[in-house]
Amino acid sequence: MGKLRRKIVEKSADILFKSMSRKFVRRVVEPVLNVVYELYERMLYNQVRQGEIPKHVAIIPDGNRRWARIQGLDASAGHAYGYEKLKQVIEWLLDLGVKTITIYALSYENCLKRSKQELDHLFNLAKKGLEELLHSDLIYRYRVKVKVIGRLEIVPRDVIEMIEKVENATRDFNERFLNIAICYGGRQDIVDAVKKIAEDVLKGRISISDINEELLVKYLSTAHLGELSDPDLVIRTSGELRVSNFLLWQIAYSELYFCDVFWPAFRRIDLLRAIRSYQQRERRFGK
Repeated sequence: MGKLRRKIVEKSADILFKSMSRKFVRRVVEPVLNVVYELYERMLYNQVRQGEIPKHVAIIPDGNRRWARIQGLDASAGHAYGYEKLKQVIEWLLDLGVKTITIYALSYENCLKRSKQELDHLFNLAKKGLEELLHSDLIYRYRVKVKVIGRLEIVPRDVIEMIEKVENATRDFNERFLNIAICYGGRQDIVDAVKKIAEDVLKGRISISDINEELLVKYLSTAHLGELSDPDLVIRTSGELRVSNFLLWQIAYSELYFCDVFWPAFRRIDLLRAIRSYQQRERRFGK
């Protein structure tokens, strides 16, 4: 009977302790951690602002579906949360002084291999995002030229119409650049550039001897960026260690940063840590 009583007491004490611990964490620990987090974020922000800010940041926002699965949500909810995060990150980057932002919204392979249901949802999100950009104070305040790149011939017509509206509305802006890659592939970008060069050779506009790296860059989808066409920093979330056919020519000498966080959970401190890591590296460009 003594052993049974002791077990009952121990079990009751354990349940009571856990209950009190949850309340303690919620009422005391969490507020303290929030204050510490805010102080750390502010310190990190000030530290990063004192260093060299990358002129061009490219992002592979990966992990929406896996994040949704962990949260018990369907994939469409993951993409919706990912879209909201994207708006935040663009604002953070503009605030830091980044001149050019390139977002890998949908790869060429995504547009060929994802289900029709998922693609319909993603294209609807893209259309919604472009429409919000069209009316966004952020774009006009920072004078951001918006450009969509990729194999747009496989993008739905209603999305194309919204792309045209946004690009036309921002065509005279040249202070900042926001590139959105939809149905984009780095290999396809190079192939398309080579075809255009071959066509110009056949038409006598250029000769074979004119073809070099500098010429090819002018035929890529990022040609409008000029000297800013090559990203200084590429950030990929979700912990995957690959570039997935993204800007293959342009990232030859980019600094790569892989973040072990799913995109919807990406925080401002994650971005600041990525830029701090960039600032701590020595870029040699083959020297």
